Amino acid sequence: MSQAPRPKPFSMIREFHLADWFTLGNAFCGVAGLFAAMSYLQTQEVRHLLSACALVPAALVFDVLDGRIARWRQASSAMGRELDSLADVISFGVLPAAIAYAAGMQGGWDRAVLVFFVACGVSRLARYNITAEKLSEGSDKVAYFEGTPIPTSTLLVGLLAAAAHSGAIGEHLWGGAMEWLGWTLHPLSLLFFLSGSLMVSRIRIPKL
Repeated sequence: MSQAPRPKPFSMIREFHLADWFTLGNAFCGVAGLFAAMSYLQTQEVRHLLSACALVPAALVFDVLDGRIARWRQASSAMGRELDSLADVISFGVLPAAIAYAAGMQGGWDRAVLVFFVACGVSRLARYNITAEKLSEGSDKVAYFEGTPIPTSTLLVGLLAAAAHSGAIGEHLWGGAMEWLGWTLHPLSLLFFLSGSLMVSRIRIPKL
């Protein structure tokens, strides 16, 4: 009885489609942005925070391109969809939350809101993955989104980049801060609460 051939070294990487490499570019931007946010916390040099903000729209470019390339080459796969979701969690969930924290949203309520935001993003992507085939209605792309897509957090990052550029971070964060039940809340963090809530909502948004 013949034995099954042993898998070649790095066989998983050999199976990657072109679109998957663009998805990894998305993840690369997300991780690099996290390092930039941490560098800002260490050095207090605003250029690091601005770099972290700039890497979010860069990740969005890769995110858009990977989908278009997959459809162009007709090479979409379940692995590609999972890879895309994992990259999105980093670049549009964890990284925006880290940027918000570095920018000054470090109170107890701020942290709770940012954790809620990331959890909503993860839940939104999980729901998309299990309903993608149903939402596509037989085509190669979904007809609409349920809840706002997680890359919409790019808008929040743009706001934080404007705040960083104008010096409105840390103690000077727009909206100030308030104390409630012994924890600090920066009202600006409530935009992340709103964003997370919209991601897990059932509102339908046509996909362009």
